[in-house]
Amino acid sequence: MFELLTTAEMADADRLAIAGGIAGSELMESAGRAVAEAVAERHPSGRRILVVAGPGNNGGDGFVAARLLAERGARVEVMLLGDVGRLKGDAALAAKKWTGPVAAAEPRALAGAEVVIDALFGAGLDRPVQGTARALIEAINAGNAPVYAVDLPSGINGTSGSALGVAVKATHTVTFFRKKPGHLLLPGRLHCGTVAVADIGIPAAVLGKIAPKTFENVPLLWRRDFPRPRLDGHKYNRGHAVVVSGPLWSTGAARLAARGALRAGAGLVTIASPRDALAVNAAASLAVMVRPVDGAAELAKFLSDRRLNAVAIGPGVGVGEATCERVLAALSGERAVVLDADAMTSFAADPQRLAKALQARSAQATILTPHEGEFSRYFCALDDKIQALSKLERARSAAKLVDAVVVLKGADTVVAAPDGRAAISANAPAYLATAGAGDVLTGMATGLLAQGMPAFAAAAAAVWLHGEAAAAFGPGLIAEDLPEMLPRVYRALLG
Repeated sequence: MFELLTTAEMADADRLAIAGGIAGSELMESAGRAVAEAVAERHPSGRRILVVAGPGNNGGDGFVAARLLAERGARVEVMLLGDVGRLKGDAALAAKKWTGPVAAAEPRALAGAEVVIDALFGAGLDRPVQGTARALIEAINAGNAPVYAVDLPSGINGTSGSALGVAVKATHTVTFFRKKPGHLLLPGRLHCGTVAVADIGIPAAVLGKIAPKTFENVPLLWRRDFPRPRLDGHKYNRGHAVVVSGPLWSTGAARLAARGALRAGAGLVTIASPRDALAVNAAASLAVMVRPVDGAAELAKFLSDRRLNAVAIGPGVGVGEATCERVLAALSGERAVVLDADAMTSFAADPQRLAKALQARSAQATILTPHEGEFSRYFCALDDKIQALSKLERARSAAKLVDAVVVLKGADTVVAAPDGRAAISANAPAYLATAGAGDVLTGMATGLLAQGMPAFAAAAAAVWLHGEAAAAFGPGLIAEDLPEMLPRVYRALLG
């Protein structure tokens, strides 16, 4: 159940189910029943329930829910955006089975409703909401009644998660077969409330034909690649991660990354430190080793040791040509590499220089972990058209441009691979908005790469673990707390 279906893919799922012998009206009946059951479970039948139905199949689902709730004894009213006589197909059949009155959609009629079922548009909307529809949504949002969205809150695009002018703020959302990207991407996720996925009879086998490439970032996605310590193992076969440190005044980021790599399971971790920062890095590190490494030439020589199989560079290293040269040194060879922060920004004036180096090592594991600002500075310089895309498609396009895995960070972090696979995370708490949290994530990804995880799986796992660690600590979180919560997260994951 971790696959996410775009609007087009969900339409394909419906079509394939119908071609397989399941009537469209049967799918609609099941969808409406799921909505009715969700409402009935939480609200006694004496409540005044208002179904706001749209002119398409989403409205048809609403008519089914209205009928089934009325049969349970609920006081149900239906108002329709449009004319009943213009409904088509399964939606028209569902409306005919509804024996109560159908009122014209009127925002003022929402006053006094104790429960609202939003069956206006669902996931397929692709244009701004205007006119009466906009007024209806604004009236729904102005009320105090709990709102149940059918499939997706009206006004949210199911594929991009964007709000098309205005969108319903639902208390609960009932979707069908699989979640849509818009349930997880912002701002869509903020409008959904709790999300329940209902089985409406579409066979899971249709996924084999659809071959979705978008997933919710949950352990089921990457668990089989996740490293587990072996009884006969030792630190050397758990990988040796290297974190490149910045100068004396900005060593904290590298130390956070190194601690993240160590807690993520790397057998050994070394900070490659400029000599002027050697004492600070050494004094603040116990299990993490420290070695003097100045400049690109020394870094290349140090990394020539093949036992050093994963390296992170970027956190706190500074922006400039010296960083560019060290990044290129790190990218040479067959080791896994994680680039963050200054490692990307340093190439903003000549983005192709980095892109060519990344493309030349497409067979090796490489992960880039920008936040929105870093993404804009580098990738918009590489391709100015990328900024107009949705977050999901920006991450996908970026990964394809540089032949590397891209982690576009945020509350709805997207991990994208060059082959089009993408994972959207929904477990990051607000506490993660703290200085240094991204440096820990860089280290965690590096630690997983050092243990042999494939790049996409390592990036997705690191992002999920990062969110779980923050949630486990809770209020008051600072970056230093994140690595120390990983043992608790690992016990739950591996137990």
